[in-house]
Amino acid sequence: MEVVLLVHICCSVDSHYFLQKLQTEFPEEKLTGFFYDPNIHPYSEYYLRLLDVKRSCKMLSIDLIEGDYDVENWLDAVRGLEHEPEKGSRCGVCFDRRFEISAKKASEMGETSFTSTLLTSPKKSLKQLQTAGDALAEREGIAFVAPDYRKASGTQEQNILAKEDALYRQDYCGCMFGLNIQRDQQDKLADELFVPLSKQIQPESIEERIEMYEKRWQMEEENIPHKIIKQRFLNWRLTMGLLRVRKEVIPAHFLPYSTIKGEYTRGKIEYSIGEVHHMNRDEVRFITLKHYNDMAHTDYKTVTELIYSPPVFSKEVELRAKLGVTPYDLSIIMVVEKIPTNKIEILCQSKTYSDVKEVLIKI
Repeated sequence: MEVVLLVHICCSVDSHYFLQKLQTEFPEEKLTGFFYDPNIHPYSEYYLRLLDVKRSCKMLSIDLIEGDYDVENWLDAVRGLEHEPEKGSRCGVCFDRRFEISAKKASEMGETSFTSTLLTSPKKSLKQLQTAGDALAEREGIAFVAPDYRKASGTQEQNILAKEDALYRQDYCGCMFGLNIQRDQQDKLADELFVPLSKQIQPESIEERIEMYEKRWQMEEENIPHKIIKQRFLNWRLTMGLLRVRKEVIPAHFLPYSTIKGEYTRGKIEYSIGEVHHMNRDEVRFITLKHYNDMAHTDYKTVTELIYSPPVFSKEVELRAKLGVTPYDLSIIMVVEKIPTNKIEILCQSKTYSDVKEVLIKI
């Protein structure tokens, strides 16, 4: 009878190394991966990590089962522990939950043991993981296999392997609460947790990474030589934008990289150069929707339509350049249906920051 070891998988960086070590140490056992991680938020990040785990398992000829993304049950389980630090009691509950489901899955499959790639994660407490695994194993009547592959330069080997095989290297555990704490400590925007109302794909967003890694998978299937390189660039996010004219809110579209010194400004149109209309404060500029359509070769009927369904981000960046601004210009440029002639109020909550993104190139 074939002996199967069920391996709970958290991410490709941990699993790729862990699975290969298991294949060496337990050559007689068939390994089956089990991706169960409802702690990963948002769903787009969950999908991206699953995508890379599928690639890893395919490279290693290992079957993979996807568990349920029952995020609501996970949120109920950690309720009241939202502010716990990494390796704190919230992590313990999270391990218990994932190990419980993994142990039950192993029992359902008629297996006698299970393990988890979390054991090789340098950011997790090995003792905490072993305690959680042993408790669930005893409850379900199966064995929890807990090898320590971190020792003897294991973590270093894991990182080298992840780089060699171009795995997706996430920079947070997956938990939204841990992410918020981590980003606060880094004084960075937790932009993983929101997307524009327009659903326009932003630079270095999870959605942009998904596009790239799906394209990478396709290139591998077609044997197209390629490489993933890193680029440093100036990133931007708009969290809120509002235009009022004589106290009335007017539909307005903020072009990418629109910023002001504070968050609020007011004034009036002072002069116009061609189709660009300049406010008398904070370097704010306006263009009409008609001029936008002419420049972008689009046919939007209203600004509201533009707000909810804009062109791709790069096309709007190109449009800024066509307006004659330099690549370093961060002035607000707003698109309106009619240039306001009365008192203007603008609320613009935006953030620019140095960032690094991955770029897929053919070689």
